[in-house]
Amino acid sequence: MGARGAMLLAGTMLAGVAQAQTAAPAATPAAQAAPAPAIQAAPARTIKSLRVVGSQRIEPETVLSYTKLRVGQAYTNESVDQAIKDLLASDLLQDVQIEGVESGDLIVRVKENPIINRIVLEGNKRLKNDKILPEIKLKPRQIFTRTAVRTDVARIIELYRRQGRFAAVVEPKQVNLDQNRVDVVFEITEGPKSKVRQINIIGNQQYDDDTLRKQMATKQARFFRFFSSNTSYDQDRLAYDQQKLRQFYLTEGYADFRVISAVAELTPDKEDFIITYVVEEGPRYKFGDVEVDSGIRDFDGAKLAAGLPIKKGNWFNAKQVEDSVTSLTETAGLFGYAFADVRPEYRRDPETLTMGLTFNIAEASRTYVERIEITGNTQTQDEVIRREMRLSEGDAYNSFLRKRSQDRVNSLGFFQDKFEIEEKEGSSPDRVVLNANVEERSTGELTLSAGFSSLERFILQGSIRQRNFRGKGQDLRLQANYSAYSKSVELGFTEPYLFDKNIALGGTIFRRDFNSFNFIGNDRNTTFSQTSTGFQIVAGVPLTEYWSLSGRYQLSQDDVSLDESLYFTNGFCDPLKAGRYLCEQLGNRLTSLVGLTLVYDSLNSRLRPTRGQRLTAGVDFAGLGGDVRYIRGRGEYSRFWGLGGGFIFSVNAQGGYIHSLENDRGPGIDPVRIVDRFYLGEPQFRGFDIRGVGPRVLRTPYTTDENGNIILQTDRQSIVDDPLGGKAYYLGRAELEIPLGSGAQELGLRPSVYVQLGSLFNIKKPLPTATFTQATDASGKPVFNVDGSPRLLDLVRPITTDTGQQLYINSFTENGVSGTRLTTCAVGYATTYGGTCSGNDPNSAASQTISPFLERFVGDTPKPRITVGVGVNWNSPFGPLRIDLAKDIISVDGDDPKLLTFNVGAAF
Repeated sequence: MGARGAMLLAGTMLAGVAQAQTAAPAATPAAQAAPAPAIQAAPARTIKSLRVVGSQRIEPETVLSYTKLRVGQAYTNESVDQAIKDLLASDLLQDVQIEGVESGDLIVRVKENPIINRIVLEGNKRLKNDKILPEIKLKPRQIFTRTAVRTDVARIIELYRRQGRFAAVVEPKQVNLDQNRVDVVFEITEGPKSKVRQINIIGNQQYDDDTLRKQMATKQARFFRFFSSNTSYDQDRLAYDQQKLRQFYLTEGYADFRVISAVAELTPDKEDFIITYVVEEGPRYKFGDVEVDSGIRDFDGAKLAAGLPIKKGNWFNAKQVEDSVTSLTETAGLFGYAFADVRPEYRRDPETLTMGLTFNIAEASRTYVERIEITGNTQTQDEVIRREMRLSEGDAYNSFLRKRSQDRVNSLGFFQDKFEIEEKEGSSPDRVVLNANVEERSTGELTLSAGFSSLERFILQGSIRQRNFRGKGQDLRLQANYSAYSKSVELGFTEPYLFDKNIALGGTIFRRDFNSFNFIGNDRNTTFSQTSTGFQIVAGVPLTEYWSLSGRYQLSQDDVSLDESLYFTNGFCDPLKAGRYLCEQLGNRLTSLVGLTLVYDSLNSRLRPTRGQRLTAGVDFAGLGGDVRYIRGRGEYSRFWGLGGGFIFSVNAQGGYIHSLENDRGPGIDPVRIVDRFYLGEPQFRGFDIRGVGPRVLRTPYTTDENGNIILQTDRQSIVDDPLGGKAYYLGRAELEIPLGSGAQELGLRPSVYVQLGSLFNIKKPLPTATFTQATDASGKPVFNVDGSPRLLDLVRPITTDTGQQLYINSFTENGVSGTRLTTCAVGYATTYGGTCSGNDPNSAASQTISPFLERFVGDTPKPRITVGVGVNWNSPFGPLRIDLAKDIISVDGDDPKLLTFNVGAAF
């Protein structure tokens, strides 16, 4: 800054005052050195003339208006000094000199304060310009003053202290420009963030320091709290922590507890704080007699007191007192008393250390709903909100129905989670106004999911959905997914209130292409493909406030096929290539299905519930026409508990069973087709891959090790893995959502830990694809491989035509070229299969050699598989992100575990 001619602005210069206390510039040294008493004793003089020199933007009359000097008036040295002070105090002038004091012809020579050209901040990294500039007074094109500079320096330091940086230093400088302009530069040294090094507590006898520190929001800076924002010093948080300490002691019975002092001391290096609390615990109290004195005649005070959680002899707990007040208020609300006044009266007895309580319920009149006001909805129509209300204008007020209305509006998912229906006094004491002030949220969803699987490789899924289409609560959705495993497109629409009646009607059109894979060697191969095309219509009606019933009809065409180039021989499915269990599933089938579902739902939110339960029981019947007949039942139950402090615990249990209504399809063939069975794995069962649990056929080839020994292949990707599904399954999950600090909550991080158990089972064991002969030695004893598996002989089978006629290998030589060709002739050759044979050369029968493999049917057991894991939801800048890390701790032979999954979406 020196090169730019910068100068410090911290002090206030009064050069004009110093010069005004002397005589004219031509005064002799003796006169200049004259003692002050001589000057003060000089007789008063009269101002002969008065003019201003040096003003550019400010009119001379304006300059003089700030002084008491006037032509014709008497003046003294003191009045001249005061005039200089008054002019400098105006903040318009940088320098002032008054000449001609001896002669009476006064010249006020001024230098105006410069105009600010720009404000420059240097060194600020933690606080950007847009956070500092709006907070300071100095602005471009304003008059520069030192007072404003000092004020702005203090303001910037205060901003940094709010960020916990108490070592911040701000040095102001000015850069002089032409035309009396300046650049004001604030050079900022931010310094480190001041942490809380230590929290000391003095006076605590019953609880140690660690126990009390856990109650505080402020935490001591330690290496394992690297990401925490609560380790920095915050004066507001200091007051909050005192309240938290008091709340803790009051819930433990210490009714006289108080914080005597709370002092935060900055260490000499200004890097850390040491906080010291001095507390006085006092004696511990128990509850005495608890009574309810009700001024409402419908209430029996004794019965109300018996139903309270407070019991005589228990330790005093202020939280239970608050809960009792809330409980009594809600009870009054249930009977229509919206504004019941419940006040606890304490009876402290220091001798017996008991705290008696009387809850006084003031006399109140029954209230009625005068009107319901809905505000804040810009897109959603009023009707959508009002139809979820369980109270109407003119109804007797009921707090339970008000809370239920609040939960139903929240369950729509159209508004922010903090929505509450507020009560206001109406036009008379017996009238109440319900105010539903909503804050709309994004109801459009654009979701992109990605995953990785050893079976599918990368998986991409996408959907676009508007849950509040046209602001009428209608649901419009389009979903598509693409992977090597499956491809699908679905278009759906739901009208929740058909013809303004409480009847929901929706429909879906879909096309789903599903490909199953297995591995031969390290090559991934498609096994069967299933193409489903159809539609579904669903209608639902409420039975009661919590119970509802829905019915559906679905018609779909299913086509199951195999790649003929890989799995067919002579135009037919080859069991040795595809597996007998797959060849049996080929063909087209039409499924006509009707179903019913009964639902009980008391959740406070369908998007992110924190309390309540949901029960679903459904049954499907396929056979109303079509080619498939079965009956299938499913059930699911979920429950949520808010444990306090942001913890949410939930359990989920589900299961299903399908029973075929068709005749037996033969030995080794399950009557329920492979496409109608249940499957279990990701995403329902975290810790396992897609279809990674349940009955399956593993075809393991033999390989040769480095010593030339024949052993079974152990690489999972080299084993043919065909999941077959099951007719019965169950799945349970217990999950605890864990709250984080305020910083993590602002980022939208919601971690959880969970444990799951489940199983998929109950299908008929398929017949083996091939039977290989056991190898024996010269004495007839069985021969085994080095890994203990039986040594098997190659399987040789004839090669035939489509009609089963044996083919032969015919050797020939034509035009000097030799070769072989297939024919149906045992002797000679025919140009067509089954044609007339010509020639006398005998042919050898054509055959195919199948290398031995071990085929095992595994996984068909109700034995539970158990996984434990941790997941986190993050409302990231690019959309909601879910990451799960789950580990299987109990599994069975054949299960396919998967450790990590994630998906991401966006809202609009």
